[in-house]
Amino acid sequence: MTDHKPSLAVALIVKNEAQNLDECLKTVEGWVDEIVILDSGSSDNTEEIARRYTDKFFVNENWPGFGPQRQQAQSYVESDFILWLDADERVTPELRQSIEQAVRDNKPDTAYSICRLSWVFGRYIRHCGWYPDRVIRLYPTRLTRYNDALVHEKVEINPGVQVQPLQGDAIHYTYNDLHHYLVKSAGYAQAWAEQREKRGKKSSLSQGVVHAVSCFAKMYIFKAGFLDGKQGFLLSALSAHSTFVKYADLWIKTSTTQSRD
Repeated sequence: MTDHKPSLAVALIVKNEAQNLDECLKTVEGWVDEIVILDSGSSDNTEEIARRYTDKFFVNENWPGFGPQRQQAQSYVESDFILWLDADERVTPELRQSIEQAVRDNKPDTAYSICRLSWVFGRYIRHCGWYPDRVIRLYPTRLTRYNDALVHEKVEINPGVQVQPLQGDAIHYTYNDLHHYLVKSAGYAQAWAEQREKRGKKSSLSQGVVHAVSCFAKMYIFKAGFLDGKQGFLLSALSAHSTFVKYADLWIKTSTTQSRD
């Protein structure tokens, strides 16, 4: 056995996160060994805030998609473990303790998932299928990385790698307001449609309607979104809208291509 304590890095990919970044980094300041931030071309004072906490601030304005951008950020990490955060997330004391224990234990071939508790439109969302929202965010740096997905990227888990849950929540301040939601969801919808188009996939407006209705029913009824009050209804309705938009966008892209041909 060795007395060497594995080192821990926090990594973020950001753009125009001046409103969130300081509060996020405060929750990891002082107990992590390294902070790595990759910016995709901020026009606010994101860089100024980031440099209060780290000198490992990098820029890649040639946006390759979420997965590849995370891969590039990981290439700058020197620590033994990497913890991924988004600027709109906060590490709670209980989650911090669980992370530190996992790093100390340093189990072989093990990645760790964290639970996110989202604050949406003035309320914590504990239903709608949003909680517990477990995502793999902590792993040995040399063990794995994110995949190549342009959106909804995931950590690659190879055979033989086990995933263990960490205790405690990461508080997720998902949207500032309705406009922020619409802009963010439109970006995801566009990336989703582009990714599907590249794979040769097609869609129709009727598919969009069916998936949108199914999305609302799943979130509001089957996932008990009604227990989240008016926010649960609004979130379910907006999610249904976003679902329709992504299928509609794919239909527009593929039908326009066919018309031109």
